[in-house]
Amino acid sequence: MIDWLNELDKVLFILINVELSNSITDFIMPIITNDMVLRTAYGLAMLVVLWKGNARLRWMVLFSAIAIAFSDQLVNGLLKEMIARPRPCQTMSAVHLLVGCGAAYSMPSSHAANAFAQAVFFGTLVRKPRKYLAFIAFLIAISRVFVGVHYPGDVLVGSIIGITIGLFVALLFAVFERKVLARALQNRSH
Repeated sequence: MIDWLNELDKVLFILINVELSNSITDFIMPIITNDMVLRTAYGLAMLVVLWKGNARLRWMVLFSAIAIAFSDQLVNGLLKEMIARPRPCQTMSAVHLLVGCGAAYSMPSSHAANAFAQAVFFGTLVRKPRKYLAFIAFLIAISRVFVGVHYPGDVLVGSIIGITIGLFVALLFAVFERKVLARALQNRSH
C-alpha cells in the first residue's frame, strides 16, 4: 500500500511540477512560496489587525502566533525528522526546480501546515474572509509542488496538520474569549 501511495505521489508530482508548469506559474509560484514574502505579508497583516482591529482581533493575533509556532515546531522540530522523507529535488532527476532544494526533509510541508493553521484559525473565528484565507493557504501549499521541493502528499499531510492545529487553537481562543475576555468586559462595565 505504501509503495502504491509513493508511486501515486511521484506521478502527481510530475503532473503538477513538470506538465502544468508554464511561464506564469514559473514566475508566480517562487514569489508565493518565498519565506521572506510570507513572513512580511503575515507581519504586515498582523500589524494592520493590531492597529485597526478591536480588542478581540488583537487577542487573536497572539493566538495566531501560538498557532504558527506550534505548527512550525511540530512539523520542523519533530515530524520531518521522524518521517525523514527526502525531497523530490533530492531524489528525482525530472524536477522543474524553481527555488533552492533545501537540506531539510520533505514530509510534511511546513509551508502548508503554517498556511492552513492560520487560514483555519482566522476563518473559524472571523467568517467573512474565510474563502480568501483558504484560497491563499491553498496557493501557498500547492506552490511547494510547483517549485519542486515537495510531493503532493507532503502538502496534503501538512495541510491536514495545519487544519487540525487551526481548529484546536480556535477552540482554545473560544474558551479564552468566553472565560477571560467576557469576565474582563463585565468587570469594566461595573
